[in-house]
Amino acid sequence: MMSSDPDAAVRVRGLRVERGGRPVLHGVDLAVPRGTVVGLLGPSGCGKTTLMRCVVGVQIVKAGEVTVLGEPAGSPGLRRRVGYATQSPALYEDLSVRENMRYFAAVLCAPRSDADRVIDEVGLGGSRDQLAGTLSGGQFSRANLAAALLGAPELLVLDEPTVGLDPVLRQELWELFRELAGRGTTLLVSSHVMDEAGRTDRLLLMREGRILADGSPEALLARTGERDLEAAFLHLISETAGSSS
Repeated sequence: MMSSDPDAAVRVRGLRVERGGRPVLHGVDLAVPRGTVVGLLGPSGCGKTTLMRCVVGVQIVKAGEVTVLGEPAGSPGLRRRVGYATQSPALYEDLSVRENMRYFAAVLCAPRSDADRVIDEVGLGGSRDQLAGTLSGGQFSRANLAAALLGAPELLVLDEPTVGLDPVLRQELWELFRELAGRGTTLLVSSHVMDEAGRTDRLLLMREGRILADGSPEALLARTGERDLEAAFLHLISETAGSSS
């Protein structure tokens, strides 16, 4: 299991979260190796966002341990080392793309020049002086990702960064994710789109607050005997249901 890796960028042990007295995460164990792209996949409502909030230290937990880059999740020392892009972009609509990036760079104490660097990395160079409130949905998502890249964080936690984007832009972003991993950045990327699963180094398949499977795309296909990852996921759901009945 990945959770045994002592050099993991993220280690989660026995994580339990409740909301309104209802269990959301049920004793989750996992690890994210450094310098890899790890996909967190599963249907909407399975607990992906809650798990990511635990990793960045903004979620109250019932029990368990979350260690990020060798420190407890949410530690002040992680502020500049972890980038987080939520499903709901937090940009100032009355500021331009460049002004937004310069503002967030100042908050993070990142170099002022980082603003233009991250804008170019996500392909918004031609819109850097455009007001954020006038961006298209895809452009807004890219600007949100740009903010997470400020300061060259060691770990990027991206909550469904490609949702609502066209196939060409999704392809471009995944190419960027691979490039970042090649530079040593660790990425934890959630999605409910199964055709993105094969782009990862490792997959964590979630359902109803539990990790169903943990392994490379190739290993999961071999384990289930299926030809595609969507079928493999359905196979694992059926397997789990059968073992619990």
